[in-house]
Amino acid sequence: MIILAATPIGNLGDASARLRETLETASTVAAEDTRVAQRLFAGLGIANRPKLIALHEHNERQKAAELAEFARDADLVVLTDAGMPTVSDPGFPLVSAAVDAGVEVTVVPGPSAPVTALAVSGLPSDRFAFEGFLPRKAGDRARRLAGLAADERPLIFFEAPSRLAASLADLATAFGADRRAAVCRELTKLHEEVRRGTLAELAEWAAGGVRGEICIVVHGAPPPVADADAALGRVLELVDGGERLKDAAARVAGDTGLSRRELYEAALAARRER
Repeated sequence: MIILAATPIGNLGDASARLRETLETASTVAAEDTRVAQRLFAGLGIANRPKLIALHEHNERQKAAELAEFARDADLVVLTDAGMPTVSDPGFPLVSAAVDAGVEVTVVPGPSAPVTALAVSGLPSDRFAFEGFLPRKAGDRARRLAGLAADERPLIFFEAPSRLAASLADLATAFGADRRAAVCRELTKLHEEVRRGTLAELAEWAAGGVRGEICIVVHGAPPPVADADAALGRVLELVDGGERLKDAAARVAGDTGLSRRELYEAALAARRER
């Protein structure tokens, strides 16, 4: 069995009882960085010393099938440096290989930086999209952001401190300088900071230099403003096609967000003038 084990994103006090039990009884652990895994064991006061296998972005595709087969007959705990394996971290090729091979995969849930950042951002949280790291190259980053500019969901990004100012400036260009956002730095750690403001304000702040692990949460795009004249024309077109005016107004209102009553009354007036 493959056991995906979420680890604290900063504060070791967030380690769950299940995580501790899992590490105390593990015989084999695939870790993103074996040195970080050793520090985690030491920090949690766990005496168990399982066999450690390095599983990172440079070797995971080559090792995935082999480790999936190993996990057919023995438990393999998978750890990344912080948070949940597979979420912008190593693990997905292994899980994919295990699923294809019919090997069981389970999870020990725990801290997640994207969800933690969303929760403290002060931005809407009923729906969202996690976009991981933005491309390093400015041109590729601009193209990615252009494709996201109209997304109405809050968007969550990871970013390196050295690229934060440039990415925030590009976000302001693509999404608008006044779009609300939050930069969440060092979440759950001693120097945790959440800086909220417009993208322009945050880009100016970040230009002075920022350190630590960073999540950016950006407010979703406002819904497009419906063209009332076009909506009325669509209602009349549906009515001319045989649909009841009441039903046509309700359908177009649902598609555009405009008032059903106002569309109905405007259509009535337009038909009288014909």
